[in-house]
Amino acid sequence: MNTLNIKGNWNEAAGKLKQEYAMLTDDDLLLVKGKEEELLGRLQKKLGKTKEEVQKIISKF
Repeated sequence: MNTLNIKGNWNEAAGKLKQEYAMLTDDDLLLVKGKEEELLGRLQKKLGKTKEEVQKIISKF
């Protein structure tokens, strides 16, 4: 997965992530242009998963 894949349908994926992981907030899922790595880092910390695991979770949506 690359950052372009994240950008494509991010609003839809973010909604599904919030449904599956109720502890995530809108701020956790805020995607700012050029800050995709920061987003992945926030999700890693919040979910307690590795970068690869977070990428795999996002890619399934």
